[in-house]
Amino acid sequence: ASSKWDIREKVWDHLESTGLAEFPRPVHRRIPNFKGASHAATRLLALQEFRAARTVKINPDAPQRNARFLTLEARKTLLVPTPRLRTGLFNRIVPPPGATKEVLRICATSQGVKDYSVPVGLDGRARVDLVVVGSVAVSEKGWRIGKGEGYADMEYAMMVSMGAVQEDTPVVTIVHDCQVVDIEEELLDDHDLTVDYILTPTRIITTNCKRPKPQGIIWHKASSLCYQCYEMLGKIPILKTLRSREKQMGKDVTLRDEHPHLANTTRAAALNKEGSGTITTVYVGNIPPSLRVSELKGALREFHATPFRLNWQGAQHRAFLDYKDQVTAERAVTSLKGLSLRGNTLRVELAKSQRN
Repeated sequence: ASSKWDIREKVWDHLESTGLAEFPRPVHRRIPNFKGASHAATRLLALQEFRAARTVKINPDAPQRNARFLTLEARKTLLVPTPRLRTGLFNRIVPPPGATKEVLRICATSQGVKDYSVPVGLDGRARVDLVVVGSVAVSEKGWRIGKGEGYADMEYAMMVSMGAVQEDTPVVTIVHDCQVVDIEEELLDDHDLTVDYILTPTRIITTNCKRPKPQGIIWHKASSLCYQCYEMLGKIPILKTLRSREKQMGKDVTLRDEHPHLANTTRAAALNKEGSGTITTVYVGNIPPSLRVSELKGALREFHATPFRLNWQGAQHRAFLDYKDQVTAERAVTSLKGLSLRGNTLRVELAKSQRN
């Protein structure tokens, strides 16, 4: 069976080899832009949910540029997530008074998002009526695969947590017909966002997806949902705010690996059972020169081998993965054995210093 990464690679390769890919290129590791994206976006105008929406949230990637323009042209409130969620969750695009079509087109570009926007905080009381997300691949049933960094899922979960979306808020994605593929349901996680409508250059697909959408941030899973989550909690002030707010409301906001151990005795026993309890390092070699660290992280997440610390040495074609104990490290070696990225079979073994 294909993994999410197999499906992504296949779509990216196909878009490039058939000449369907558009700037920015190569489309690999991105939400790909494609020929016909702006025509596909005009299908929004046929959706009753779009016509009725007052506030629309659209991702900042190139294939959704025309969707952002059409939203502004229809005088709706346009929210765009802050790139990598650094400063807040959304920016609201505020075109200058009396903006012409040309100016609105500029507001819809990534530069325009920077120049004509104001941040919306958690208490911006945003109510989002329609969500437009990018996808690398999507199935007619509404299963979606993003570029593998977990941001769209995280943004949606944050919107649920802040009350900006409800269970019935429609989610739309805009893709090329060749990005509509079969996806096995086994590949989906609880935190994966599903879509209700797929707009392509040739059609509108109504998925009637019954699978429930994420119910807010599942804190104990947050670290695996978004590889960078531990770092993210540090870097994304809005996540910290959200977490402390949910804590006050009495929700369990414990992150994985953070459960306080009941007593030192049980902890010692647990450590003995788990193997030494000291950090164990795994060596990954034969990394292809073109590979980015985000791709390796995505693959590690996919194979449930996420380390708590990753030392990337791409120039030397290698990386070192630190795990909390030997059992977890050995499990990671087993699940990553034979893993091939961009045509290179990785060398995966316990680092020299760890071998008995």
